[in-house]
Amino acid sequence: MSNFELTKILHRIAELLEKIYPTPELGFDFTKAGAFLWNAEQKRFVPVNEVNCIPIELLKGINQSRDQLVVNTRQFAKGFPANNALLWGARGTGKSSLVKSVHTKIYKEINKLILIEVHREDLSSLTYFLPILRDNPNFRFILFCDDLSFDTGDNTYKSLKALLDGGIEGCPENVLFYATSNRRHLLPRDITENSGSREINIGESAEEKISLSDRFGLWLGFHNCDQETYLEIVDAYAEEFDLKIDLHQLRAEALEWSATRGARSGRVAWQFIQNLAGRLEKRTS
Repeated sequence: MSNFELTKILHRIAELLEKIYPTPELGFDFTKAGAFLWNAEQKRFVPVNEVNCIPIELLKGINQSRDQLVVNTRQFAKGFPANNALLWGARGTGKSSLVKSVHTKIYKEINKLILIEVHREDLSSLTYFLPILRDNPNFRFILFCDDLSFDTGDNTYKSLKALLDGGIEGCPENVLFYATSNRRHLLPRDITENSGSREINIGESAEEKISLSDRFGLWLGFHNCDQETYLEIVDAYAEEFDLKIDLHQLRAEALEWSATRGARSGRVAWQFIQNLAGRLEKRTS
């Protein structure tokens, strides 16, 4: 094989490798969108042109948490001190919806506030892209991790602790972390990981992980709503999407729907409205 033929083959291999493992972005134009997904495998930020969120006015029954998160986020967007936030509680109660809705609201006021979603399994790559965010001081970044929790043997939490604690270098001044979780302390209620442990003090490992939640300055709790709040949510959705149905029938069907699901929450209300809108041939987007 000649040197010319070998060179062509090597070029083709290089092109294929570039497609599979593209060169990491050392810089990035954050004017492309107001929200991004972090792709850890390809080491790049993927723009999200339209965030899938519910208008903040339709989030009922969580007024106090809503107002606290709005104030905290606005402070941060304006360049003032703010706290990392942990939104914890029951499933389907509006935790992730609130984060996205609050960002959308504040972004309309201050378009330098960027939301970046980071999957839990990609937290170990924080050390890679934090310098990129630090090098963009004109923007303020909220890192958002949905459904955050850690299981036995999972050491990913150490990367997050380094971010929240700051380490010797300190967390970038223009970066804040918001997380949602079904667990208040981000760990299973029963700590079984210490069974058969060889540690001198088997409680120290559990204490180290539980202390992670203490790094969040703002804790917002979410709980299943009562019947009145559930119906208030349903009414608001029906009005927003112009669903023409008798009020008594609407509420009777909504209650029946929640009974079949065995729960009352914002998510259950939304699923009921999706079903109703489909039957009435109405769109909700």
